[in-house]
Amino acid sequence: MPPPHAAHARSFSPISLSRWARLCLCAGLVVLAGCATTQPRQTADAGSNHLLRDSYLLSTQADPLGAWLDSKDSLALDYPQSTSRHATPAPKTLANTALKFLGVKYRYGGDAPGEGFDCSGLVAYAAEKSLGLKLPRTASGQAQAGISIDRNELRRGDLVFFNTLGRRFSHVGIYLGDKKFVHAPRSGAAIRVESMDIAYWRKRYNGARRLKPQSATAQR
Repeated sequence: MPPPHAAHARSFSPISLSRWARLCLCAGLVVLAGCATTQPRQTADAGSNHLLRDSYLLSTQADPLGAWLDSKDSLALDYPQSTSRHATPAPKTLANTALKFLGVKYRYGGDAPGEGFDCSGLVAYAAEKSLGLKLPRTASGQAQAGISIDRNELRRGDLVFFNTLGRRFSHVGIYLGDKKFVHAPRSGAAIRVESMDIAYWRKRYNGARRLKPQSATAQR
């Protein structure tokens, strides 16, 4: 029978110590492996965030319409008296009022924000709220309001008309300057700003009218 201290001595034998060292080494490798798998995941996550940020910045910088709308001067109606240093504050403008409804869905026959607008409904609503004018309800009727102007005389707040249905003055929008206009385009779309230089609108443009707050109101 081995002496009582033999079992205790066996636990510290070179073989046991070697096995214990191997176990410690394996545990360390597992920990390191865990760090190695974690680190690339963090890098990948960071890379994804950078891609999202870069994509967002790229789309923002490539949005000339968004940048244009950020310019307060682009939204002001260009009345002559507004250039005077001693002029009274300009009233709410036709352009500003219409731009408040960007994104509102088109609705045929609509003439209020809660229900949506068609092209002439948007113009009629904005003219009444900003200039106090009660315009005819149709685009063709609105083409008789105010005074006729040439295309090279256009300024912000003028009405621009297009032939979109095979007849004159079948569509109307509000000129914003820089060859842009705001309008309610069609069913399934929303009120938006577009360029009159687009081939579709350039070919169909057929006149413009200028409204004035002091003009006699046109009746329905």
